[in-house]
Amino acid sequence: MVANNLFASRLLDWFDVHARALPWRETRDPYAILVSEVMLQQTQVERVIPRFTRFMERWPSVESLAAANAGEVIVEWQGLGYNRRALNLHRAACAVAQHGWPEDLTELPGVGPYTAAAIGNFAFGLDVLPLDTNVRRVQERTGESFDALCPQALFDLGATICLARIPRCGECPLAELCPSSGRRYEPLRKQSRFEGSFRQRRARTLRAVAAGQEPDDDDAVAALVRDGLLTSDGVLPR
Repeated sequence: MVANNLFASRLLDWFDVHARALPWRETRDPYAILVSEVMLQQTQVERVIPRFTRFMERWPSVESLAAANAGEVIVEWQGLGYNRRALNLHRAACAVAQHGWPEDLTELPGVGPYTAAAIGNFAFGLDVLPLDTNVRRVQERTGESFDALCPQALFDLGATICLARIPRCGECPLAELCPSSGRRYEPLRKQSRFEGSFRQRRARTLRAVAAGQEPDDDDAVAALVRDGLLTSDGVLPR
């Protein structure tokens, strides 16, 4: 397939040379792509790469993940953060193992419109453009919509060149065409600090339970129970 405009053509020519080597780009297996997309929510690519590889070695198919118990998946997830993603991923695997991949992928637990579009494009070849932060940023700055051929290239351009605050326009393949070339942007609102936060207390409590220790933070335990990450008895789910 050939890009249908100058923006897309230049972008894809650049991507042919500068594409990041990421393990989930080597497959069209919808399960592997689901795992990678869930991991990449709120977690940097560099941290995801080794954890994705390890996860896929342990549970190489949707059936193998569905056969695991939820507690095992939560323990394996430790260090990636936002542990509810692990629970939803396990629930999604159980649903697929039992019923197959639904036509509407957002029916799966934890799968929203972006993740559904990513699986649809990368695994099933659907003519849909997944819209994440990087894609939207390039769209807004260039005024171009791009098409379903371009998501991986847009991911990489947004992650390495078209940066949020100070884009590297001198290295951008679209600079000559881009109406925003040379602009700088106000810093984005930073996420609240993890150190000393309730999120940290929850993470510490979950690690303690996973290690077989008795938790000492009742509020964190209660929050984990509400999210389904611990049972009402304060232990990992089965």
